[in-house]
Amino acid sequence: MSVGGLLRTETLSWMSYVDNVTGDYSQDLVLQPIWDYFRQNYHDLLRSPLFPVVLSVTTYFLLVALYTVLDLLAPTWPCINRYRLHPDRPITWPNIWPTLGVTIYNHLLYIFPAAVAQWLWRPPTPLPPEAPTLFSFFLGILGCMVVFDFQYYLWHLLHHRVAWLYRTFHAIHHQYNQPFSLVTQYLSGWELFSVGFWATIDPILLQCHCLTAWSFMVFNVYVSTEDHCGYDFPWATHNLVPFGLWGGAPKHDAHHQRPGTNFAPFFSHWDWLGGTHTVPAASSHSVTGEPEEMKGRKD
Repeated sequence: MSVGGLLRTETLSWMSYVDNVTGDYSQDLVLQPIWDYFRQNYHDLLRSPLFPVVLSVTTYFLLVALYTVLDLLAPTWPCINRYRLHPDRPITWPNIWPTLGVTIYNHLLYIFPAAVAQWLWRPPTPLPPEAPTLFSFFLGILGCMVVFDFQYYLWHLLHHRVAWLYRTFHAIHHQYNQPFSLVTQYLSGWELFSVGFWATIDPILLQCHCLTAWSFMVFNVYVSTEDHCGYDFPWATHNLVPFGLWGGAPKHDAHHQRPGTNFAPFFSHWDWLGGTHTVPAASSHSVTGEPEEMKGRKD
């Protein structure tokens, strides 16, 4: 056998070994029945260009509704209030109405027209018969998270360092130095567009399966809402990911208290490398004063 033929044989053997190690055949058995069920029963819905928008918006409002109920119950339910980052500063209806108003305004003015345009001009989503393997599913979500994390870190850093960008596009988000769930999308149209664009385009750039792309969108909405929720639950993502690698609500709360820190939405490594990382103060669960740089802004 020639050297080239031997190398080809060895390469094919190695690829077969890798497939067995990653368990492609067994992984297919995990997601394939789920994917088959959705394709057979919700084929037209899944193919619609509107589906990702409806999925993201529905996920967001369900999460916000849950956290808002917790916020309103917390002052009289100690079992909830104990997990709030600021247990002595309750979230009230005067806090809720302005943020809800801006959220609805943004959805009517930006999200709805963008969804209609996508429905009119974007072709239906192709639904491949094969489900992603578990390995490619989780690797795709992780890849999208890493890319999105880098994109938003740079965007966020730039919009804090350039005064005109901050005043014009990002200052509205920092009107509240005590985040709660509805502050998540208390944003300018430009920031909302940027975040939505990356969440949509990153799975396409990484050539993810549509099931992986939709799962990333849901997870992205979940993490964004969790970062702003104002709670430090034991099951929160930052308490599950070890070594302080994940940001989470306490670090993002610290960003709203000290706006020159903690810019990354997911991981902590860019803030470590960029010198913008800060650890929430041990007393952050009972902060009553307003940081100097946030004077005059709303709670």
